[in-house]
Amino acid sequence: MLNRRLLLIAAGLGAVATRLGLASGPAVATEKFAVTHTDEEWRKLLTSEQYDVLRGEGTEYPFSSALLHEERKGNFACAGCQQDVFSSSTKFDSGTGWPSFWAPIAGAVGTTEDHSFGIVRTAVHCSRCGSHLGHVFADGPKPTGLRYCINGIAMTFHAVSA
Repeated sequence: MLNRRLLLIAAGLGAVATRLGLASGPAVATEKFAVTHTDEEWRKLLTSEQYDVLRGEGTEYPFSSALLHEERKGNFACAGCQQDVFSSSTKFDSGTGWPSFWAPIAGAVGTTEDHSFGIVRTAVHCSRCGSHLGHVFADGPKPTGLRYCINGIAMTFHAVSA
């Protein structure tokens, strides 16, 4: 529990630092993606907050996402290209302030090493457009033991009828 609190504090500080332009996250520019846009196009397609997270590799403030408490059945999609990236069946409450999942939809995300803030983390991006989604940590629940800590602003939700 102490590790999660420390991560929460570090992520909150990271969100502030990113908003102030003091830090940057991992780079995925060398990968080729099916969906590409110029920087100007991304700025037109996304809100400024979405752009900061998805394209600027920022972090939203903890407990600020409407998707944090989303409990309906459905899929969470990348806000950049609408590819489904997580299923509600893998969502859980991690207590960290960000939507958390124990597994992505197969093939929907990629990862890179993130060395920002003087620590090594694993960043998560959309496999279709390369947009930054969040980070993955090895302190999640069974069956994977992973916690995909994802910025809610980086996703949209599509409910399915039961």
